[in-house]
Amino acid sequence: MGSVTAVGQATSLADRKRRAGQRMVIGLAGAGITAEERRLIELVRPAGFILFARNVEGPEQVRELNRELAGLVDPHDPALLTVDQEGGRVARVRDPATEFPPMLALGQGDDVGLTEEVGHTMGVELRAMGFHVNFAPVADVNSNPDNPVIGDRSFGDDPDRVARHVVAYAKGLQRAGVVACAKHFPGHGDTGVDSHLALPVVDRPLDSLRATELPPFAAAVAAGIGTVMSSHVMFPALDATWPATLSPTILPTLLRDELGFDGVVFSDDMEMKAVAGRWPVDAQVRQATEASVDVLLCCKEPALQVAMFEALVQLQEQSKAHEGASVTSVRRVEALRERFFLDAPRVPGLEQVGHPDHRLVAARARAQGGLS
Repeated sequence: MGSVTAVGQATSLADRKRRAGQRMVIGLAGAGITAEERRLIELVRPAGFILFARNVEGPEQVRELNRELAGLVDPHDPALLTVDQEGGRVARVRDPATEFPPMLALGQGDDVGLTEEVGHTMGVELRAMGFHVNFAPVADVNSNPDNPVIGDRSFGDDPDRVARHVVAYAKGLQRAGVVACAKHFPGHGDTGVDSHLALPVVDRPLDSLRATELPPFAAAVAAGIGTVMSSHVMFPALDATWPATLSPTILPTLLRDELGFDGVVFSDDMEMKAVAGRWPVDAQVRQATEASVDVLLCCKEPALQVAMFEALVQLQEQSKAHEGASVTSVRRVEALRERFFLDAPRVPGLEQVGHPDHRLVAARARAQGGLS
């Protein structure tokens, strides 16, 4: 694995560029890699890549695309190949891969053994296609029935039940060798606005947030979840100025100090309207760093990807404190690779994708959740 210069030692521009790239995961426009994207990857040398439905033609093509992407970065900093494959309406790879029901079905069935089996089965298929990180499970408690973006993506509206199933799902994924990610900290379940479109505000007292939103994240951290994703949501009881992704208090106080999480924190997509264009890119990078976000997701737009990279480099040049924070973030990324890449389970064959046994697991999950 790569190494970083210790805080306090002189660092070169090359060091700062490497750290900037290692704090980014980027996406592509289509099912192949364009010449422009190759040049951008050579410039940024990102920590990893994220695939969406627009990048997917089928399991074999996905595996080959992941293999090709992995070959474009320094092998000393092996690529994190990531995806959002929750089940239900958020699934980037569909048939012939196994299609799992939304998490609400698992919560309604309330069989944590089955939830772990679903997580493991999904993890096996993702590993076969070359993925390392799945941005799941959703740890949000769906406390607002009018929530336009979470809904059946959540295991339900009871914090304890959600916590049990988050832990089980993450355990299954990670047993298959796929890093799980609890999202969207400190909670997106009580919003009435979709953060893809606008900036949501959850105006509830801190005690209420602790009682409802935090238990699933606390359980996930205690159970050893690999990563956490921040939310682009305002919580005035915690910070009246910045959403969680950009807040210098929310993640550092609640996630890092109170819950004791010292792993990798991913931002939600920085192209979402909750943050994109609302503040200058350099301000977003500064605030995300002060919020202890380690890796920024820039999922499609090359211009923003370049701007974020340049801002991450400049931030280190302007501030020793931010340079030190970047060193810490890269160390967390390296520790994640060491934990999950070394002694990882054998990569399954593509015949595991859509295997009849896996379809039976999905069918059981649907039946227990009352879905046809």
